[in-house]
Amino acid sequence: MNFKNFFNTIDEVHKKSGKSKIYVFFDAIVCGIKYQAGYVDYQLFEMYKMNKRERQTVITRGINNEIRKQCNDLNSCKYFIDKTLFNQKFSKYLHRDWLYLDGNNINDFEKFLEGKREIIVKPTSGTCGKGVDKLEVININKKELYEKLLKEETRLVEEVATQCKEISKIHPSSINTVRVVTLKGKVVVALLRMGNKGNVVDNFNHEGLVAPIDIEDGIIKFVAIDKLHNEYSEHPLTHEKIVGLKIPKWNEVKKLCEEAAGVISEVGYVGWDVCIGEEKILLIEGNDFPGHDLYGLPPHRNGNVGLLPLFKKVMEEEK
Repeated sequence: MNFKNFFNTIDEVHKKSGKSKIYVFFDAIVCGIKYQAGYVDYQLFEMYKMNKRERQTVITRGINNEIRKQCNDLNSCKYFIDKTLFNQKFSKYLHRDWLYLDGNNINDFEKFLEGKREIIVKPTSGTCGKGVDKLEVININKKELYEKLLKEETRLVEEVATQCKEISKIHPSSINTVRVVTLKGKVVVALLRMGNKGNVVDNFNHEGLVAPIDIEDGIIKFVAIDKLHNEYSEHPLTHEKIVGLKIPKWNEVKKLCEEAAGVISEVGYVGWDVCIGEEKILLIEGNDFPGHDLYGLPPHRNGNVGLLPLFKKVMEEEK
C-alpha cells in the first residue's frame, strides 16, 4: 500500500465529508477488512456515506478479484491478456484489418498501410489504454516506422475503427466504446465510455467519462462522471447530450457480446469493448479482469445500492 496516497485520501475524504480524520482513518480500515475495499474504493464509491447494508452491495477490488478467480480459468485468460491472440480468436467480430509485426514482415506492413491515412498502434499487452496511439501515415517512411514500432514493442497495428455519427459527435477524437460486462454469458452491466480533452483513448483513467446504459432498453438515464467525481449531463467539450441518449443497435450489441462470451466459455467474466459502426458492431477488445471502478459509482446507484446483489444472482442462477 502507498501510505502517502492513503493519508492523502484520508485528508480529501475529511474535507469532503466533514468527518474527523481519525474517524475516516479507522472507517477506511474497517471497510478494507470487512468489504475488501482499498482506500481508493473507499473514496471512489464514497463508502463513508453508506451504511452497513449498503456497503455490502459494493463490488470492491477484493470482491472483483474473487469473482474473476471463481469464473475465469487462468490458463484460458491468455487469449485476453495477449491482444494478438485475442484478435486471432475473435477475428470474425473485429470487422477491421490488423497485423502483428514479427520483425520479418515489412512487406506485409507496407501493404497494410496502403490507402490508409491513420492507423492504431498498440502493445500486445497492457491495460487502461497505455501505449495505444493513433498515427497519421500519409507520406511517412514505412521502413522507419516499422523499425520504430518494433523498438518500442508496439507490435500490433490495426485499421482505425469507424464509429457511427451519433456516438462520434460526443467526442470525435476518440472511439467512444461501449463497455459490456458478461457474467456466465449474460450481460449484467453496460456503460458508455467517452474520451475528453481531445484524447485518443476513452479510458476512465485517462480523463475519460463514463455513464451507465440501461441494459434493457439501451438508454442512458444517469449523468456521466469522471474520476474526479465531476458530473455531466452533456459532454464538457462538445456539449452533446449524454442523459437520454439511446445507444444505436443496442440489441445487436448485446447479442454480439453474449455470442463472443461463448467462444471461450472457460472465461466467464469478461468486459467487452465495442465500437458501434454505421453498419456493423466492431469488437475492439475483451478484458478478463474488468475494471470494477466503473460499477455502481455514487451518481449511478439506485437507493445507494451497488451491483453485487445482481452479480450474485446471476452466478447463483448458473450453478
